[in-house]
Amino acid sequence: MAEQEIHKNLPSDLPDWPQQSVRAHKLEGDRYSSHEFAEQEWEHVWTKVWLLLGREDELPNPGDWQQEEVGRESILMVRQKDGSIKAFYNVCQHRGHRLVSDDKGHVRRFICPYHSWAWNPDGTLDFVQDPDDFPDGNPCGKLLLEEIACETFAGFIWINMDSDCVSLREYLGPVWGDWEVYGIENWKRYVAKTTVAPVNWKVVMDNFNESYHVNTVHRPKGADVEKLRIHSGVDTSHTTSRFDMADEGHGRMIMLGGYAGPAIDKTGVVGEPLAGILREWDLDPADFTGRGEATREALQQARRKLGPGRGYDYFDKLNDSQLTDAYHYTLFPNFAVSLWVDGFHFLRARPHPTDPEKCLFDNWWYAPDPEGVADAARTTAGLVERDAVVEHEIFEPGEASMGLTIDQDMSIFPAQQKGMRSRGYKGAYLAGQESRVSRLHALIDDYIAGRHS
Repeated sequence: MAEQEIHKNLPSDLPDWPQQSVRAHKLEGDRYSSHEFAEQEWEHVWTKVWLLLGREDELPNPGDWQQEEVGRESILMVRQKDGSIKAFYNVCQHRGHRLVSDDKGHVRRFICPYHSWAWNPDGTLDFVQDPDDFPDGNPCGKLLLEEIACETFAGFIWINMDSDCVSLREYLGPVWGDWEVYGIENWKRYVAKTTVAPVNWKVVMDNFNESYHVNTVHRPKGADVEKLRIHSGVDTSHTTSRFDMADEGHGRMIMLGGYAGPAIDKTGVVGEPLAGILREWDLDPADFTGRGEATREALQQARRKLGPGRGYDYFDKLNDSQLTDAYHYTLFPNFAVSLWVDGFHFLRARPHPTDPEKCLFDNWWYAPDPEGVADAARTTAGLVERDAVVEHEIFEPGEASMGLTIDQDMSIFPAQQKGMRSRGYKGAYLAGQESRVSRLHALIDDYIAGRHS
């Protein structure tokens, strides 16, 4: 079915982005395993785009720092005395030793472990041993840490290794306007899991750029009555979902949420967790028995009426669709997020420093923390106490759960990575709802060829 025909079935309250033409792409197998192709991506994509790395609230005081790795690089983000954040390559300008190896900390000065050169948080060199023993003079006052473009938005720290880059706002395009109304900068992290996935980073991002897999990989298990029910209240049909692409290369998919209409059990009863969500907003699920198509609008009205009084001040800034529906974004090249009215599902794939058939895969969850609401936040890991201290879990695949939905995705990834290496794989044959996958790969090709400014 053509995209225009699909959109005829959508509710009129769904927002729109400009229509895009998409070049078909074969997704050749060597793109997922070739060291040569990975090197081209590194030089022409990863070092030219804005990347989401850190979180502002983890650097509350001057001298606080975070470190994150992207491919072969380690990026150091540091809170300054004036409250701003600067980013540097995590490398001493003396003999190339990394300044820090932990994930975060606090310093008065960064002391290089090799020869004790001391760098201030603003990147200036403050101390060297034997300053008179340098033929070119004391390096203090001459050398600086190599700074990287750094901006903040939605409470996150974004960096760009290209000194001639556009602003972050220009790079994000319509995503900026979509996100800024939620006040995500005030939300708290409730889940933080990272693993080294045995797949190329594009296997992960291909998956999050399409919905075609949802009804198979994430199909409900159990009795027939359970299979008929959309427990999350989300209609996953491509005929009722909007698929958008921004001029800047980012994607958006909107699925109807808070909605029991197209799939409800045989007796017409609304199932969990949607039934529980309705009760949270003073709606009786029994009132919607046999008329599940009415739950979406009713939940929108209830949240519109009750939300601000419960501490959700930003509800007044959201459109009706944002009050119930699942907004799934893919930001070029490596970030995906499902943005709900009360949750931010953070999914990120970072390239492995040496192996193109591996990637660092992050699954985090942020949620608002208004006063006077339930003591637990709803996350992909279930309910989490709002005052819980969330530790960053790092583990090998299979050692721990990434969360039910992501575990289901992870169960599929390795076999696809192996299949991409087969001589029998001749390239992809994509459905219309997979057009954002084509767009991802076409944009990678454009960056490599120098066609994207």
